[in-house]
Amino acid sequence: TIYQIVDLLVDTCATKRKTLRIAGDDKPAEVVRSRFMKLNADHIHFVLKCLAENSSPIRNMKQYLLASLYNAPTTMQLFYQNQTNHDLAMRG
Repeated sequence: TIYQIVDLLVDTCATKRKTLRIAGDDKPAEVVRSRFMKLNADHIHFVLKCLAENSSPIRNMKQYLLASLYNAPTTMQLFYQNQTNHDLAMRG
């Protein structure tokens, strides 16, 4: 839910660690913090939508959410652009 995502974001941004593991890569904590501080409601809604549509089992929900939130600004724009292109192609 949204509350668990907010808790995860707060915990991650408040950490004293120098690096954080995102999608298998160690990223500087300051970079991760900066990226998370730029998230808005649309990004979180997108992550929740993708999570709801996912039919594969998720072994590590925390890591999955961290990676999804970290990548949301990039993947959200590409996802909606692809969806628009598909819809336009189906009409033509």
